[in-house]
Amino acid sequence: MSDHQHGYIDGKDKVQARLRRIEGQVRGLQRMVDDEKYCIDILTQISATTKALESVALGLLDDHLAHCVADAVREGGQIADEKITEASDAIARLVRS
Repeated sequence: MSDHQHGYIDGKDKVQARLRRIEGQVRGLQRMVDDEKYCIDILTQISATTKALESVALGLLDDHLAHCVADAVREGGQIADEKITEASDAIARLVRS
């Protein structure tokens, strides 16, 4: 395991709390289906859950760029190229999702 700390480590508790709230939203969605709620209401909640996940993803991406990528760029060379490509690929996956 690397000695390098990931950018989100200082806010790990906040990220975990947000993910637990999202987990609760997903359980709520399951209950809505079990209770045969109106389709549009379920879709509205799915949209809210998706936005919450996107918010977490964007926060993690921001931390990654500010720490991991910035550190690699300062080092330069192949590691910088790899981190930039990795970040670009992650952004592309987020945009496509």
